[in-house]
Amino acid sequence: MEFRTLGGSGAKASVIALGTWLSHDGGESAHEAIKTTRRAYELGVNLFDTANEYQHGRAEEVLGEALRGVRRESFMVATKVCYPMGDTPLDSGLSRKHIMGQVDLSLRRLGLDYIDLYQCHDFDRETPVDETARAMNDLVASGKIIYWGVSNWDSEQLRRVVTLCRERNWVAPVTNQLQYSALWRLIEKRILPTCRELDVGVLSWSPLAMGVLTGKYTSGAPPESGTRAHKGVGKLDWLLAKFTDPQVLRAVETARSAAAEAGLSLAEAAVRWCLREAAVASVVTGASSPAQVEQNVAAGDLTPPVDLFDEIDRILRPVEARPPAWYPGVSELSTA
Repeated sequence: MEFRTLGGSGAKASVIALGTWLSHDGGESAHEAIKTTRRAYELGVNLFDTANEYQHGRAEEVLGEALRGVRRESFMVATKVCYPMGDTPLDSGLSRKHIMGQVDLSLRRLGLDYIDLYQCHDFDRETPVDETARAMNDLVASGKIIYWGVSNWDSEQLRRVVTLCRERNWVAPVTNQLQYSALWRLIEKRILPTCRELDVGVLSWSPLAMGVLTGKYTSGAPPESGTRAHKGVGKLDWLLAKFTDPQVLRAVETARSAAAEAGLSLAEAAVRWCLREAAVASVVTGASSPAQVEQNVAAGDLTPPVDLFDEIDRILRPVEARPPAWYPGVSELSTA
């Protein structure tokens, strides 16, 4: 397994991370999620990503249970704060009040003494950036977190907070978790260059475009029972619909054939496609079974021919997804 540093930190993360967004939801599936997490660790994964809002805290609980008994120094847990955890005005955002309350709740659910990477799950336009950054700096000083990062922040927002932290000698964010795949490349024009310039590592989420880049969906055929396209993904159903457009699926099938000619599955090629970008520290992959995590981890050890990436770009660039007009930061993300 290859390891890369988390931005300007000294921590080395496995290039394949395990995400918990849709898999660690408790109930009957908790046992399988625990087995999957432990298998990932056995295979060399040392970064496990979750969030307080995933299943309203249940994902943190399941992840904590899965890692119980594992030597603490050998893995990193990344979780997040920002999205609503209740119905009152104080139950969301990046205010000092919300951050300080939620970090303790996350620690309790995870069963940990500290969080390795605490991430701002989104940008909060109603809270001063210096309030958020100071709260994070204080959490590092207290030992409750080791590093902090952001998620879905655009280049202007990222530059502002990093500059502020450096001016005040506060601990700056080391990562920015961003959606990135061969079907969602909107960060390439501005955000990726800014991350490289500021030495902020990118954690790419949804590298398989919600499963579409596994090649398991076929144009004209209804999605199989149990797949994300069949069950839906809630607030991102609009994006899943774009990824499963018949024209996109036909292009994905062509890309699958190209990967097969190079001796790879499309999923393996798609994960390595993200890792061709030096700013990407780790690729956050989901898995609902040990078999799936084994497939994802295998991609971390591959060295595909460079011309395969060129071929994937040629096939998928014309059908890459574009955000709707209401999407936050749409002007920043534009590749026009």
